[in-house]
Amino acid sequence: MPHYTGPLLTRATAEALLAARDAGAAGWTGSLDLGRSTGTAQLQADGWHWRGKRYPWPPVPKDRSIHYWDGEAFAPAARYSGSLIKLVPTGWDVPTFEIDGIKMLPTAKESPLDDARRKVALVEPRSKAVLDTCGGLGYFAACCLEAGAARIHSFERNADVLWLRTLNPWSPDPGAPAGGGRLELTHADVAQAIAQVADAAVDALLHDPPRFGIAGELYSLAFYRQLARVLRRGGRLFHYTGSPNKLTSGRDVPREVARRLEEAGFKAQLALDGVLATRR
Repeated sequence: MPHYTGPLLTRATAEALLAARDAGAAGWTGSLDLGRSTGTAQLQADGWHWRGKRYPWPPVPKDRSIHYWDGEAFAPAARYSGSLIKLVPTGWDVPTFEIDGIKMLPTAKESPLDDARRKVALVEPRSKAVLDTCGGLGYFAACCLEAGAARIHSFERNADVLWLRTLNPWSPDPGAPAGGGRLELTHADVAQAIAQVADAAVDALLHDPPRFGIAGELYSLAFYRQLARVLRRGGRLFHYTGSPNKLTSGRDVPREVARRLEEAGFKAQLALDGVLATRR
């Protein structure tokens, strides 16, 4: 699916466009792709022009919404197919996404892309074949490309998340020339698809599953044994866990994960907000 190339509007950018119009300006300079680039929109009484196309004056998005041009009007970057999945702005330009109002990426202290960069660095992806089990918006994959990985195979089971990726200018496009064909993105549930990955086929693993209550199978000993099977000896795995339920139930999910990974064939230690493990 090709990436969207039209304007993306947050509340701040829409208000800035409208303020420039109301001030009688002929143009407005800023970013209409969530901080990826800066350009100038030409302003007229009945609309505005950007990258050779004309758009009507937009409604102002809500604070936690991003609007895109759907060909007829500006619409929220959101879909409902049993769950409401939406692209959400952050204070760092790089967006996060939510499923039924639950934020999927940490954004309180830094950009979700910077957060991903720190985690990816733990598996040292340069010149390696990397398996990215739960691709999401693709920030792990983007950081692997940036770090010089030889190839990255990402899985994502949710079609609506894949659609959000096509709207998000910070999500890597597998077809972009800059990637050199190193990124393969597969629409599949890795819990089943991993059985088709050959033994010791990858040098590094990144595992960022949904929380346990949504995808408990991705925290199971059986799945961890599959991860051990496809990872070469000495290869590294970073498993994001966060600290769910720790304050209310006393459950220590990172340590539970570390123990289960040890049983599956890894040497594991807590790192950042997850577990770093090495295949024994």
